[in-house]
Amino acid sequence: MTGQAAVIDGKYQVVRELAREGHVTLSEVRAGEGVTRRVAWFDVTSPPARQGFHAYRAVLRAISPAGLTDVVARPGAYYAVWQPVAGTPLSEVAAQPKKQEETVRAVQALAARLAEHGYALPDADVVVDGRDVRVAYLRPAPEGRTPEEVARLNAAALAPFTGVPVRRQRRPGAWLTFVPGLFFLGGAVYLGMQATQIYLNPPIHEVLAVTGQPAPQAAQKLTAAGFQVDYAKGDATGLPIGAVIRQDPAAGTNLPVGRLVTLTVNNPPSLSVPKLEELTVDQARGALRDSALSLGNIIRADGTLTKTPEGRVIAQVPEAGANLQRGQPVQLMVSTGVRGKETWIADLTGLTFEAAREHARIAGLVVNRVVQQPSDAPENTVLEQKPAPYVRVPVGSPVTLTVAAARYSAPSRPAGSLPLPPPPPGQTPSDEQAPADQNGTDQSGAGQGGTEPPAAPATPSTPPEGTTAPPTTPQDIPATPASGAATTPEAASRSVHFRYAFPGDLPAGSYTIVVRDADGEREVQGATDSAQLAGAVAEGDVLVRGDALFVIRQNGNEYATVTP
Repeated sequence: MTGQAAVIDGKYQVVRELAREGHVTLSEVRAGEGVTRRVAWFDVTSPPARQGFHAYRAVLRAISPAGLTDVVARPGAYYAVWQPVAGTPLSEVAAQPKKQEETVRAVQALAARLAEHGYALPDADVVVDGRDVRVAYLRPAPEGRTPEEVARLNAAALAPFTGVPVRRQRRPGAWLTFVPGLFFLGGAVYLGMQATQIYLNPPIHEVLAVTGQPAPQAAQKLTAAGFQVDYAKGDATGLPIGAVIRQDPAAGTNLPVGRLVTLTVNNPPSLSVPKLEELTVDQARGALRDSALSLGNIIRADGTLTKTPEGRVIAQVPEAGANLQRGQPVQLMVSTGVRGKETWIADLTGLTFEAAREHARIAGLVVNRVVQQPSDAPENTVLEQKPAPYVRVPVGSPVTLTVAAARYSAPSRPAGSLPLPPPPPGQTPSDEQAPADQNGTDQSGAGQGGTEPPAAPATPSTPPEGTTAPPTTPQDIPATPASGAATTPEAASRSVHFRYAFPGDLPAGSYTIVVRDADGEREVQGATDSAQLAGAVAEGDVLVRGDALFVIRQNGNEYATVTP
């Protein structure tokens, strides 16, 4: 159904809603050329509801209601079409002091046929036309009705027709029985002559134009004109389902009464319904349009139980994979958001960041802040969490995760020049002696103070002529440089200006800004959601030592770098 305020099954324009009983909605509709009908639409969304509709259709076949014009049963469209029926309501007939014998028997027989299918006489709108008892409308029986309840309802409805005076049909006397026989014989002869005349010389009528009209309405017009009607299936994109695509013979053809007119009815092949869960309404509408289907009713529902975000599809009717014809509607249940419920998360420590974020999402929480902490644990491993494990918090609450980052060590400082090797063999200590300094301290360490280590010689000693100095081994080199060796001065602190413009289409996630310099790595800006940073500019002066590099991370992963 394309909505109770629009068109039912592409054929019946809804005028107003008459009643709603359980999963059945009765509407007054306008069929072709202003004809008024009533449509009982069944919301078949479960196997029990589908079984209930088929039981309803079975009782309709058993009683053949005079008011029923059509019954449709296919995925996504289960309904019955009813027309007005002339006659006196059964309630008025029941109030009469005397009733026709034929009427009483017909009402009792109708009640018995309804009871065989679990229905009772009060479920039917019954009218009496002369001696004929007709059903104008049949309401679906409620679920779970027992045979005892059916018997009780029928007994109450048949009470006015039980044990009351009845008018029996008058029978003519035996002495007059030959008179009707004579009339019957004469009439038979006359009718036989007329039939022979019509058969040999049938009248000629023009075939009406019914192309584009609903098939039932077109067939009714042609049969009223005296023609027989047969159907053939076709497929046309510009006409509603069930409309006449073409007729054979064509409109305007002169044809003897009783001849066959074939109507080709628009009945396109079935289409598979796509999966729409978790999509937005616009995405679902596009998917249906691509599948040649239409969007039906949209029902808003709380998405807390299914943890479905606001605006996303929770469920669809018919379900994905069901077969529909082109243009038929699919109803959607759309989430109004996750709210009004508490939840909790387990212990996330030791998990990877991605696994922890998925656990939080399933629990209905949102990771909106990530703090990186240098650790020996594997990178991006969760070290701490807030809220704590198993603490109950409202659905949608924020979660802060502290994740491991690789430790960063500044490069070691230069040690200066290596000490000179010891003098070559053959050189006496007296050759190495140097005049004492002003404080009286000589190279051997003896002097007035006796506490200062010997100074390294300024230049290497030269071996005597004709001799070769032995090679120097690693064991001969002191472990520490001699006093007075040159050293590299520490890098001075300085202020640098940082500026970075985040793009307007910044990917979703949590972003942090850190700086790397001679002192290692430290955080400049804490975790911030992408919704606050998209299109913004991060700018400021930062005090650093030595070379500096700014790193922007997305969810713990490097996103961009800036060199000041």
